[in-house]
Amino acid sequence: MKKTIIRAILLLMGCISLLNVIILTFMVPNLHLGYYLQTTVSIVFILYGMFFNKISNKIHILSGSVCLAAVIFIVFLAAYGKTSNVDYTEDVIIVLGAGLRADNEVSPHLARRLISAIEYFDRNPNALIIVCGGLGAGREITEAEAMERFLTARGVPLESIIQEDMSTSTYENLVFAKEILESYFPDGFRAVLITSDFHIYRAVRTAQDIGLTVNRLGAHTPRGTLPVNYLREMMAVMYMWVFG
Repeated sequence: MKKTIIRAILLLMGCISLLNVIILTFMVPNLHLGYYLQTTVSIVFILYGMFFNKISNKIHILSGSVCLAAVIFIVFLAAYGKTSNVDYTEDVIIVLGAGLRADNEVSPHLARRLISAIEYFDRNPNALIIVCGGLGAGREITEAEAMERFLTARGVPLESIIQEDMSTSTYENLVFAKEILESYFPDGFRAVLITSDFHIYRAVRTAQDIGLTVNRLGAHTPRGTLPVNYLREMMAVMYMWVFG
């Protein structure tokens, strides 16, 4: 009876996860590694459920341990991303890019980052906002340009926005932003880094690695995209730990 319940749970989880990926592929502008990872995990869950009774106990224990480790990892990333340490006296708001839609408008993830920046700016209107992101494949404008348009359309003064429009990765976002800001603030500055909550840990670690001290503010991630983004982020963080 117990094995039957476990098999049913595994099959249900696999099918729901696979359906989630299929739906998301019609809603997002660009597919990334996370979608392929979630597809693989979904199929593994389905196959594991189908052949559960034929798998040895040692494999069950190993599989359970891997799943538990993954859950702990995700909880850590989520908890870190949900805890902000801003004090609303920072000089600069650094907003990391997250891709544009086919119509050159900001993606849903990027919109949430920008909304978080606006909410922060409302409480600290003396801060400068630097928007980060270069020209993506098949796009007519840079992410930075689209981000600036989004902000100004919602009342942020143009003179409060700086564009960093050459980067193509989180690392370049931060390196190029640091170079620009050092020219604006030769005596030093305090910054708040805004990105998606699942991405906060890696972004802050990357900033620290290049000598940029930042406070953090995570933007909310839609529930339907949590699995695909956290799977990708786990792999990215592990890669960072191993290769820097």
